[in-house]
Amino acid sequence: MLFFVIALLVTSADQLSKFWIRSHSEGQIIFRTGFFSIIHVNNTGAAFGILQDQSFLLTIAGFAGILLILFFAFVISHRSTFLSATPTKLALGLVLGGTIGNLTDRLRFGQVTDFISVSIWPTFNIADSAVTIGVILFAYLFLVSTKDEKPLPPGVSEEQGQSTP
Repeated sequence: MLFFVIALLVTSADQLSKFWIRSHSEGQIIFRTGFFSIIHVNNTGAAFGILQDQSFLLTIAGFAGILLILFFAFVISHRSTFLSATPTKLALGLVLGGTIGNLTDRLRFGQVTDFISVSIWPTFNIADSAVTIGVILFAYLFLVSTKDEKPLPPGVSEEQGQSTP
């Protein structure tokens, strides 16, 4: 349930914010303070402006990403304590919501609306932020979970290493 709630919240926040941003002219600075600004920018590429004008490829990648996330969430998670853990579901929900948010833009407009500008970083949006945070959280959780696993002594198989109560 958490997985879907997070994905729905991210997608909703992303689409509502982009709806408001699109009510302003492209290139219009809506707010600025110091190194931070809100500016309407359209992006036909992926993160950091790579793969410009590759909407078809990026749309296919978006659908593939959604299918992969759903596969992890529903098929693999029942076989893995790592994937069934609440923090992991939160991370996957962030990635799913962000992916759906940007894919929605690509399908509707052929490009993604970006608007958050931090002077030293390319302009991004809520979906981009959710995907980035979700991937970083997922990687961190994965690294921590594998670190907690104790290696078996040399020459001992996994079956031999398991104890019965």
